[in-house]
Amino acid sequence: MNQLLPTTVPAHVAIIMDGNGRWANARGLPRAMGHRKGVEAVREAVKTAAECGISYLTLFAFSSENWSRPQSEVSDLMGLLKTFIRRDLATLHKQNVRIRVIGDRTNLSGDILPLLLEAEETTRTNTGITLVIAFNYGARDEIARAVQRLSREVAAGRLDPAGITSERIAATLDTAGIPDPDLVIRTSGEERLSNFLLWQAAYAELMFVPEFWPDFSRETFIAALSRYAMRERRFGGLQPAATLATGS
Repeated sequence: MNQLLPTTVPAHVAIIMDGNGRWANARGLPRAMGHRKGVEAVREAVKTAAECGISYLTLFAFSSENWSRPQSEVSDLMGLLKTFIRRDLATLHKQNVRIRVIGDRTNLSGDILPLLLEAEETTRTNTGITLVIAFNYGARDEIARAVQRLSREVAAGRLDPAGITSERIAATLDTAGIPDPDLVIRTSGEERLSNFLLWQAAYAELMFVPEFWPDFSRETFIAALSRYAMRERRFGGLQPAATLATGS
């Protein structure tokens, strides 16, 4: 274990994996090579998070807006996701990793949905780190779907409108049962959330690192965790919320 590992570790880290294409362009390579290199960074990030004692790691794998990219790139991304699950599922399962998938599952064609469901079911009883894969995910879409479900409950007379609390909404989101992220990291130097976990990240610490995702190494991850450990989280109060900052 790296001796520089901070003692204060977030329970839940969410990462916007950005910059695969620019990493490839900077090296005169096809964008597809950047995505393939990015898969290696995913493996390293999961391993590092587990070793550091992080309980939940959420990765923004494919947004609901990514369908607008060129078909060739979308096909390549789908192929990489399939390859990752087929090749890595057994290893992740052996490492006691539990997989959760968030995002809109309707209208997913081909064998993508069965693979995602297989990954969830195979690892359902694992007790190690939970790897949350945000696929076909958009925060506004997630919130809209939650509101629609609650509206149907009200229309059916099973729910009083006064019962629509923030807790009830949170329990209706894709992330139900998953604690809100303590830290959201975005790579590539871009400084925006891009429709990622907008509800859940209300009090998350935000960190923007210059490295493109394929260059997001163990050392980069631990450096980000060290910076997180130096921050004081108040959650709207005047005093640091020390117990919440430790994820306890």
